[in-house]
Amino acid sequence: MSKQLRIVYAIGTEDVIEAYKCWMKGEDVSSQVSMTFSTYFYSVCTDLDAVGYVIGLARKTEVLLQGRFRIERRRVLLHGAKGVFYHVKQVLLGIQLFISAISFGANVVIADSGTTYWFLLLPLNWIGIKVIPSLHCTLWRKYSKQTLGEKIILYLSRSLFTKCHSIHAVSHDITEQVYVLTGHTHPPIYEFLPIYKRSDFADIPPPPQQLPLRILFAGRVEYDKGAFDLLKIAKRIASIGIKDIVFDVCGDGAALQPLQASVKSEGIEDFFVFHGYCNKQKMCFMFGKSHAVIVPTRTDFIEGFNRVVAESVLSGRPVITSDVCPALSYVREAVIEVPPNDIEVYVTAILQIYEDPTIGEKKRLACLKLQEQFYDINKSWATVLKSTLSAL
Repeated sequence: MSKQLRIVYAIGTEDVIEAYKCWMKGEDVSSQVSMTFSTYFYSVCTDLDAVGYVIGLARKTEVLLQGRFRIERRRVLLHGAKGVFYHVKQVLLGIQLFISAISFGANVVIADSGTTYWFLLLPLNWIGIKVIPSLHCTLWRKYSKQTLGEKIILYLSRSLFTKCHSIHAVSHDITEQVYVLTGHTHPPIYEFLPIYKRSDFADIPPPPQQLPLRILFAGRVEYDKGAFDLLKIAKRIASIGIKDIVFDVCGDGAALQPLQASVKSEGIEDFFVFHGYCNKQKMCFMFGKSHAVIVPTRTDFIEGFNRVVAESVLSGRPVITSDVCPALSYVREAVIEVPPNDIEVYVTAILQIYEDPTIGEKKRLACLKLQEQFYDINKSWATVLKSTLSAL
């Protein structure tokens, strides 16, 4: 492409203005443990002398015009909409993105998972704008039957994935789904991993030697992320008379208050400590206090990579999870793998660590052998993006 790149990047709910200000100061975003994707974008655009328009979704609109960048936190219409109104919202987001790309004079549009329905990006392709889907979530749930609506959306989206410029994917699972959807007729797929700074994990100590056994849950506290499975697991452990196991819950979400109320009503408060939202510094402290990390994502959630799995390995903590999380295939040796949604097996996995410390130690040593892939900048989205754009 002989003329200057003008790139629109639709990124979802990341605070793109905060990320830009931190990037300008040479600082990390305190709210994120891994490197943020908008930070990568600012660096790549600068290296390629490209002009960038970054659109992050937010509760209210805020715009920053700075040098080569237009950075917008765009108010989400119909926030929290469900049913037919959710579909209306996705269509509106697609229309807004199309108008933004045209008005900006874009010749490339990069769109993350969740920014709109994929098929709504096809008109950009029709008018000569190169489209790059950046897939952070699987295209469909691995273990749940697709609804009629989901089947229709995937059918309509197939053309986008066969005709777009290239595809970025954060896991093998996503790549495999693109193969299935397109019948192996697709542009190049470039896989990437979440990348971290070694210094952020350098001071995390080994797991404590003493009880109680502390199991860490980190991330959004939602029903489909397994929040209420924690309640069932704790009740089962309490029923067999074990009292020195504690679940540290770090994060916020729609299920947080209902979970807290249920924990109280069930009389198992001693099994839980709720820490609310935790910034990067607090999260590193919480990893240091823990013996293991649990990621009980349920089969009705469309998972992408789940960075908590990678962060657990970087912290030297074994992970208890299922292959609902595509990240498992990268770190299997450090994981106690369980069938999805199976409360009894989750309980068994926790009791294994509780009763036999050598199991946790074996998994911790496995963590040490798996960490380098998450420090390798050559596996990052930035490297994939720069390589893709440089070829235009």
